[in-house]
Amino acid sequence: MPKVNLYTIAGNKSGEIELPKEIFAAKINEPLMAQAVKVYLSNQRKAKAKTKTRSEIALTTAKWYRQKGTGRARHGAKSAHIFVGGGVSHGPNGEQNYHLNLSKRMKKQALFSALTSKLKSEEIMVVKDLEKVETKTKKMNEVLGKLTQDWKLESKNWRLTLILPKNLENVTRSARNIPGVFLVQAHQLNTYEVLNGGRLIFTQQAIEGLEKTWI
Repeated sequence: MPKVNLYTIAGNKSGEIELPKEIFAAKINEPLMAQAVKVYLSNQRKAKAKTKTRSEIALTTAKWYRQKGTGRARHGAKSAHIFVGGGVSHGPNGEQNYHLNLSKRMKKQALFSALTSKLKSEEIMVVKDLEKVETKTKKMNEVLGKLTQDWKLESKNWRLTLILPKNLENVTRSARNIPGVFLVQAHQLNTYEVLNGGRLIFTQQAIEGLEKTWI
């Protein structure tokens, strides 16, 4: 059974907590994690690009020049795709569907694999009583500073993800404006957020929520 230290909001150790082995001691499957990330990012993509076809160009449809006798190719309008300002052939139409699917079993295995890899690299911490922090960004910044002082985080591009059991309004309001800090509820956690979220700080109740959701 994997274990990690349990911390208080003062940054002090308060014993150890056992983590569910199904989640934090799974087999690390890198290709599956990559596939899960690809599916997640593709599903966030929107078909915003749209080009105009020849029929949508606001140009006259009158014949450009006479059919015969010019020595040039025959053309009926300037909206042809070979001319500057003409329509675009085979361009995006704004209706592309980028949605991909991943089975629930594969999503679960990818998530467990990502969490296990984070635990092995010592990027997971569990803290209790985080909901008791005063609803002020300054106070939350102080708490996070105490909790991460042993992690030697880079000063510029560091990331930190707080995993909560539910929407804790005081935690959300006090942490959402801190650069590099992300918040997610345990039942909504996915592989991309684990791998891209930097260091992970779970609340004690979030571990229970994660186990309840996935096991």
